[in-house]
Amino acid sequence: MTAISTRDTTSDSIIPEQEKHRDDMRAVVLVPVLKPSRAAERASLDAVAPPARSNESRLEEAVGLARAIDLTIAQGLIVPVNQPRPATLIGTGKIEEIKALLEEQDAGLVIVDHPLTPVQQRNLEKEWGAKVIDRTGLILEIFGRRASTKEGTLQVDLAHLNYQKGRLVRSWTHLERQRGGAGFMGGPGETQIEADRRLLQDRIVRLERELEQVVRTRQLHRAKRRKVPHPIVALVGYTNAGKSTLFNRITGAGVLAEDMLFATLDPTLRRMKLPHGRTVILSDTVGFISDLPTHLVAAFRATLEEVLEADLILHVRDMSDPDNAAQSADVLRILADLGIDDKERDERIIEVWNKIDRLDAETHDALIQKVAARDNVIPASALSGEGVDRLMEVISERLSGVLTETTVVIPADKHSIVSWAYENAVVDGREDHEDGSVSLDLRLTERQAAELERKLGVQPQRPKEDWER
Repeated sequence: MTAISTRDTTSDSIIPEQEKHRDDMRAVVLVPVLKPSRAAERASLDAVAPPARSNESRLEEAVGLARAIDLTIAQGLIVPVNQPRPATLIGTGKIEEIKALLEEQDAGLVIVDHPLTPVQQRNLEKEWGAKVIDRTGLILEIFGRRASTKEGTLQVDLAHLNYQKGRLVRSWTHLERQRGGAGFMGGPGETQIEADRRLLQDRIVRLERELEQVVRTRQLHRAKRRKVPHPIVALVGYTNAGKSTLFNRITGAGVLAEDMLFATLDPTLRRMKLPHGRTVILSDTVGFISDLPTHLVAAFRATLEEVLEADLILHVRDMSDPDNAAQSADVLRILADLGIDDKERDERIIEVWNKIDRLDAETHDALIQKVAARDNVIPASALSGEGVDRLMEVISERLSGVLTETTVVIPADKHSIVSWAYENAVVDGREDHEDGSVSLDLRLTERQAAELERKLGVQPQRPKEDWER
């Protein structure tokens, strides 16, 4: 079984027979670097440009993506492109150079770390006699392997079908055959490509209906979680930033955590206890990446909306990566696309500067000193545990709100409220009475106080101004 999905219908018919003996598990990875247009250069001078990612790190990431589906990397190349070609993206000279490299390396696959049009993909495959996959196709392939739940599989399949729909171009003879038309006289009927498009569209509609059910189910789960008022803390970050390792460190869960891009895909939720005994729900989400395909953003919206529902967001950054600033900008851009604006970002996001154990002693100490006075940035190492206790304290402080002290007497017939109080408030004292009632000295937030009053059947007092209206 090859590493690349057989769902792609565009390749087998256009790769010459004499080239098919090449090893399709050996890949050459190309990172096209396009020269910015004059208009883009002028615009970048007028605006504050986001941190730029180096070409070397782009190549390293592309190679990492290819290795995530068990490909053998024959060679990685940075390819300067002065003028993008509509037919092939890169120039004829480079095409010939890469063709010779493929023959020399016995490689049957080319990974292009850039979006390709269907025509560009087909023309490059004909020129090189090898299968060509662009960045979007590669990420879809990884996601297809990583999806383990029904929801994840549905989302990947929908994204893959939307991606493939545009790649059924009228270029292959088997797609030009016609089927009979309606009526006894026959007629031209529909071409095979039209039939294939119709079948694809039917599957897309069917998957969208199934995903609608997934969205409804998630909404029901969220509604149930709201009834049991446990705050939700969501982990977000660039892929391979260490989210799953931090998730395991905090919750003791056994989520897969490897030094690999997109090691986990499906979201995982676990309960955890904060230092003062409060229970919260921690959610580990899919890793973000630069140039995330729009098909995936749309298909995974049901999953990504878990982030929108979170009371607090932990943005995990890999501080050992030289391009962590650019990665952070990519994550914040996706969060903005989801609807989390700058104001919400300041209120809801804590940055976890992870993997500080990989830094040399001088850089490590300088980083610790730099953020010592900031409560929205926590340096930590999910692997060694350094800084994790401080992170838990900050989470507790941010979620606690303004705590008020109160003493309540819980009647004997409402003992279930006692366990609710231990899970949701800070219990400073308890006294059990002979009649079965319990007195509790509590510290709790305004929202928790209102919930406690509702459970006790106490009518909340309306402010005086409400009576005057």
